[in-house]
Amino acid sequence: MKKFNISFTPIIFFAATLLLLSSTNVFAQDKDDSDGEMFIEAKPRNKNGIFKGNDEISYKLNIKSTYKDKQEGKFKYVITTDEGKPVFKDSSDFSIGAGSSKSLNVKVNTKNAGFYHIDFMFNLSAYDDTVRKVFGLNPESITSQLHKPADFDSFWLQTRQQLADVKPQYKVLERKDLSTKYKKVYLVEMKSYDNLLIRGWLVIPTDGRKFPVHYRVPGYVVELKPNMDNDDYIAFDINVRGNGNSKDVVHINTDNYNVTNIEDKNKYIYRGVYMDCLRGLDFLYSHSNLGIDTSKIYVEGGSQGGALAVVTAALDKRVKVLTMQVPLFADIRDNYNISASYKEQVVPFKMFRRYKASRAEFTWDKFFENFDYYDPQNFAPMVKCPVLMGIGLLDQFCPPRCSMSLYNHLGTTNKEWVSVPNSTHEVDLNYFMFQNLWIREKFRIP
Repeated sequence: MKKFNISFTPIIFFAATLLLLSSTNVFAQDKDDSDGEMFIEAKPRNKNGIFKGNDEISYKLNIKSTYKDKQEGKFKYVITTDEGKPVFKDSSDFSIGAGSSKSLNVKVNTKNAGFYHIDFMFNLSAYDDTVRKVFGLNPESITSQLHKPADFDSFWLQTRQQLADVKPQYKVLERKDLSTKYKKVYLVEMKSYDNLLIRGWLVIPTDGRKFPVHYRVPGYVVELKPNMDNDDYIAFDINVRGNGNSKDVVHINTDNYNVTNIEDKNKYIYRGVYMDCLRGLDFLYSHSNLGIDTSKIYVEGGSQGGALAVVTAALDKRVKVLTMQVPLFADIRDNYNISASYKEQVVPFKMFRRYKASRAEFTWDKFFENFDYYDPQNFAPMVKCPVLMGIGLLDQFCPPRCSMSLYNHLGTTNKEWVSVPNSTHEVDLNYFMFQNLWIREKFRIP
């Protein structure tokens, strides 16, 4: 077994904790598939891909060849920052016998907190491919600058007052066609910011006692439907304007939703969206007669929903617990820098860059000047309730550094986070199993 011990000090690093982003395995791309295959597995020393303190940062590469002939060539690895800036690279001769297996150990020494991509490349006789990973060091040390406008608090205070001036005109309509013996389903309607009608789904267990509430806010132009999954909670799922069954007035496709009125902070789509989430809380608190335990409301969301959940908990202390996964838009300025290194743009900067390219007079300075009012990171210090966050370490939509920047700005010490090393813009079943237990402990549910 050939062992590589590589020590390096990153040339460029972010003032951030290094999450180890453990990527999915990339399998062989054979020059001649009929001759065999090459299977390469790169495992980080720490299973979750996160290194802290004096942890040894290393990978074990297990290589298995099914080729009929000996494979010879080069093994190379390259380390870059999450903005794609080069940090270190090295290469070595490599060979593996026909139908045999081999292991390599690669050790990396660095003290600087941040996120790093590490690519393991094999260029052999009949095989040429790359296994991509990302590792992180001391993620809870990541720092990022808040770009909070001077009138941020007064802007949102005024916005909340404008919401309060709208009479909600609640309607709760039982949907017997969707209900079961054990749960009643209700379609809920209410007027929200700018007097727009929005809707949601309320699911109440039928055993007659008071229940805590799972309040779910939607992902990016995602339709939420009645949540029938849990017997221990009342489920309330709200479709904010332009989502699901709340498209009466706002009906915008995914390519344009997040750029709607982006040049005017007063009319930007998310001003109303954020208020829709607060109006949902208004509904819950005004309908305790339905068996709602208003002392136990937790808000949850993934992607856009993660951002909405943060903002909701920040602006309204009636939220008792916050859970979020892969929060979209977090630390938008660093997200801009990281996304600039992508070969192909993804949400959200795919839309933002396309919009800017079509309007010569619209500058990035103007973009940030308005979006700073909506960046969930600027709301994070206002969150005081317990928080659980899950991130996928391969996420390009919501880079791990940006999620951790938001997390580290949260205004509570009662917080935890979970990394899923082989996930992109998602978490896995293990995370949700942990989240379920975590919430039950917070609410003392046996």
